[in-house]
Order: sequence, then C-alpha cells, then structure tokens
Amino acid sequence: MPVEDFVAGWISGALGLVLGHPFDTVKLLGFFKGMSFPIASIDVVSSVLFGVYSNVLLALTATSHQERWAQLPSYTHVFIAGCAGGFLQAYCLAPFDLIKVRLQNQTEPKGKSGSPPPQYRGPVHCVASIFQAEGPWGLFPGAWALTLRDNPILGIYFVTYEWLCRQFTLDSQNPSSGTVLVAGGSVGVTSWVTATPLDVIKSRMQMVGLRQRVHWGLLDCMVSSARREGLGVFFRGLSINSACAFPVNATSTYSRG
Repeated sequence: MPVEDFVAGWISGALGLVLGHPFDTVKLLGFFKGMSFPIASIDVVSSVLFGVYSNVLLALTATSHQERWAQLPSYTHVFIAGCAGGFLQAYCLAPFDLIKVRLQNQTEPKGKSGSPPPQYRGPVHCVASIFQAEGPWGLFPGAWALTLRDNPILGIYFVTYEWLCRQFTLDSQNPSSGTVLVAGGSVGVTSWVTATPLDVIKSRMQMVGLRQRVHWGLLDCMVSSARREGLGVFFRGLSINSACAFPVNATSTYSRG
C-alpha cells in the first residue's frame, strides 16, 4: 500500500487547517480559537481520507498513483474510493470536530478578572469533562450528520476534481500546477454549497450534550431548526465556508500532487 499517500494527506491536512481555521472560527469568535487540538489531530484525519482514497482506487484499478494520469480510472471507481475515504474520515473526525466546535463556541475571556471561568480549560479538560458527564458516546453527537456531509459529497468531490483536471490536461500528461490549484479550489467551493446544510445541523447537535438533549436525532434537529428559523438557517455560514474552501482545497490538493 502506498504509504506516500498517507504522508501527503498528513501534510495537506496541516496546510489546509492553518489556512482555513480563521475562516471557520470567524463564524463564531476569535480567529484561532480552539486551534491547538485540531492542528494536532487533523493530520491523522486527512491522512486517513487521502490514504484510503488512493488505496481503494489502487485496489479497484490496479493503477498506482504515479500511473494515474497515464491510465485514467473510471469515474465510478473514483466515486467509490472517495465515498470510502469520506466514510472512514467522518468517524475518525467526529470526536476531534466535536472538541473543536465546543472550544470555538466558548465566549468567556480567559483570565479576565471578575469574569466567569470558561467551561473548558483546554482540549484535554474538554475531553475529560465529556467523558465524565456523558461517557465515550458523548464524543459522537452529530456523527451521522458528519457522515452524511462527507459521504457521498467526498465521492462527488473527487469525481469533479478528476473531471476538471482531465478537461485541461493533455492525454497521458500530469495536470499542471495551475490546473491542480484551480480544480481543487473550485471543487472545494462547490462541495461546501452542498455540505453547508448538514454542517449547520452537525454543529448544532455537537453543541448539545447527550444529557442536555434538545434534538432527538438528525431529522428532529432539521425539522425543529427549519420550523423555528426558516429554511435559510441551513445556509448560515455558506459565504464564509465558500471563502475558506477555495484557498484551503487548492493548497491541500496541490500539496498532495
């Protein structure tokens, strides 16, 4: 199995996080709030996504990464490999993403005299508090929404990326750096347009612990949110997600190539 695909995913995940985290948090407060935990974990998650994608594609086509542009895989194989990577990424990502969202949503100023202490003193304290109050399953609220967000969207992501690269690349040639950057950025924006509704639901479910349950599952969260706030609630953060998606995906895709 090509270990370099896991290493490339590791590097691209770090670059994508550094670029994208301020955009992600500006939907809340504080540009780099809660960044220490995801920067220590996103490499693993990204490595899983791109490593599984490349290795499933290899198993389906018997074509190595180096031969991919000389012997193009079918879009069906690309879609299956992308979905497989997205499914496993979602369950690896769920606890890390939960901790990130909880830390990002803390509004108490640290160390300010007279202000109430923050609920979580840091990522380790956040994990320990959730384990104590809710057990290990307390780290997985919103996991289904995250799975539906990343799968089949990541299958569509890889198919669209492959299609764009093929349109602007001569037969049997590797795509140019410019093609990779533009294709990766464009696909990132398109993916977030479809992913934002489930991202909103995922974040809402993550902010409520299992013992303070407000929503009884994914469908209940969607229905109650739409009933209270209208359909526009599912597209909150779309503009900032799109602004984040182009540079993050362009950079991470280029670093893998």
